[in-house]
Amino acid sequence: MTDSGIENLLKEERLFPPSQAFASTATGTADLYEEAERDFVGYWTRQAKERLTWFKEPTEGLDDSNAPFFTWFADGELNISYNCLDRHLDQGGDKIAYHWVGEPGDTRTITYQELSDEVNKFANGLRSLGVEKGDRVAIYMGMVPELPIAMLACSRIGAPHSVIFGGFSADSIVDRVNDQGAKLLITCDGAWRRGTVVPLKDNCDTAMEGTPSIEHCIVVDRTHSDVSMEQGRDIWWHELVADQSTDCDPEVMNAEDLLYILYTSGTTAKPKGIMHTTGGYLTGAATTHALVFDIKPDTDVYWCAADIGWVTGHTYIVYGPLTNHTTSVMYEGTPDFPDKDRLWSIVEEYNVSIFYTAPTAIRAFMKWGVEFPDGYDLSSLRLLGTVGEPINPAAWMWYRDHIGPVDAPIVDTWWQTETGCIMISPLPGVTATKPGSATKALPGISADVVDIEGNSVPLGSGGFLTITKPWPSMLRSIYGDDERYVSTYWSRYPGVYFPGDGAKIDEDGYLWILGRVDDVMNISGHRISTMEVESALVSHDAVAEAAVVGATDDLTGQAIAAFVTLRGTFEESDDLHEELRNHVATKIGAIAKPKSIIFTPDLPKTRSGKIMRRLLRDISDHRTLGDVTTLANAEIVQAIADQAEAQQAKE
Repeated sequence: MTDSGIENLLKEERLFPPSQAFASTATGTADLYEEAERDFVGYWTRQAKERLTWFKEPTEGLDDSNAPFFTWFADGELNISYNCLDRHLDQGGDKIAYHWVGEPGDTRTITYQELSDEVNKFANGLRSLGVEKGDRVAIYMGMVPELPIAMLACSRIGAPHSVIFGGFSADSIVDRVNDQGAKLLITCDGAWRRGTVVPLKDNCDTAMEGTPSIEHCIVVDRTHSDVSMEQGRDIWWHELVADQSTDCDPEVMNAEDLLYILYTSGTTAKPKGIMHTTGGYLTGAATTHALVFDIKPDTDVYWCAADIGWVTGHTYIVYGPLTNHTTSVMYEGTPDFPDKDRLWSIVEEYNVSIFYTAPTAIRAFMKWGVEFPDGYDLSSLRLLGTVGEPINPAAWMWYRDHIGPVDAPIVDTWWQTETGCIMISPLPGVTATKPGSATKALPGISADVVDIEGNSVPLGSGGFLTITKPWPSMLRSIYGDDERYVSTYWSRYPGVYFPGDGAKIDEDGYLWILGRVDDVMNISGHRISTMEVESALVSHDAVAEAAVVGATDDLTGQAIAAFVTLRGTFEESDDLHEELRNHVATKIGAIAKPKSIIFTPDLPKTRSGKIMRRLLRDISDHRTLGDVTTLANAEIVQAIADQAEAQQAKE
């Protein structure tokens, strides 16, 4: 084996065709692939014109004359908040936009008309503070209705917003605000998390000592906390909007005007400010939301259980659902507070029909046990989705067997902050699914798996995922750093977008995402994906979750070090240690057999739920531990390090 590709070790034979009943009413149809294959620019242009309302309809599609700085619909004019709100009011202003559930148990039901009124009042409030078209606005909030209201108000007046996840530190606020030169900051006094208050305003106060561009800070009174309010700078939200009009003319925006900046965290470099523009982004958001989730606006209750601080929440809690006149659920808290049945109680109460969550959450549900979902009536569910990282087949099957009806499609979606919308996913009602596979690129998206030289790999092989044609919702650049944009995404394979993920393509042409290329291990010259070894471990009945990394090894270059969390009824032992090692060898081959397995009650995860393998590599190689400030559970890292040291001493 050379290093030209990635090993294809894990085999999955199960195939689940869509039911005839689902296929007969599906929103997406097979002919969309044919249309897009014939003319992908024409396909996307039709979606833009049919799904959006334009003040000036575009006559241009794709302009690739300055690649990789592509533009879409560049002579078109529209406003996103108008598409999300105004155009729906005549035929459905009393329709529910959001069922909101607060962590302490308070609830709000917000109609499209009410949402429109609140957006307009806040947009007028922003204008009264001197916020104009082009001014950047930073938003640092919990999952409260004022968050989408703030985003929509910014889009209404043409002020690009930048949402900063409410779990980030003051330093993270400083970095992001200063990079973009934000004029105004919007926050809450605090946010509820597992029964305690996260001090958002205090974090902002610390941050604003180092953010000279901020002129005002608007504060939502969410937790009734005693916070400092600086005269002339800080303003209560409710006081700002109290006397504002519910009428606010939407700014006419060019399709290529900046809508938002969303920062992706870098492990060694400063965060990258990903830029998304107006017309192309909304085209991708609305199209994929409708097709991938088979949206029936008149009957569905849709729940994307993500945080709006991440791109998933931007596209599939705010802009996609509202453009498609959908009723959504929005939840403030965590899945395990006050108990591990919280999400299922919400599904039952609101008759949720579409549920979209992360594999990390699904594996947590597995660990907690089936008694929690089994205690509720989940029969309203008709479609399930996953997002955020590759899902292993065992978790996929658990999701199918214990959450939705067994014939409910599961849409395993691959995309990124940079792509703006889902790129690879089953089309429900059309695509036969395989547990663990994101299946194929959506209509209008062109994906390929290539070797290190950029040549397409044969079926049954692994390599590097690439996107070979532009798409409307793609990032336009990195804010203030065009050179970094080109070098990060377009330099490895000239003219082709490289997202940084490994993938394999099976004999049926199905795509399997193998995770970040950084997470590929080199074992005796074999390039092995962490995802495949983790999937083999989780397929054992004892394992709830697993993470593996390549540890430095004098003999093989790297050796596989595994970190395993057990299901509640199992206990760690030397026998189980060997059983799991042999289980991996049986599942995918002796070359992938872990050299070591550390049992741990949890794995280090970011606040978005991603496993921080960088820290596990530090532990495995006995290095000084790296930065843990972005973790949701920083205390677990030292505990794992202590366990690893104890095990090494025993060996």
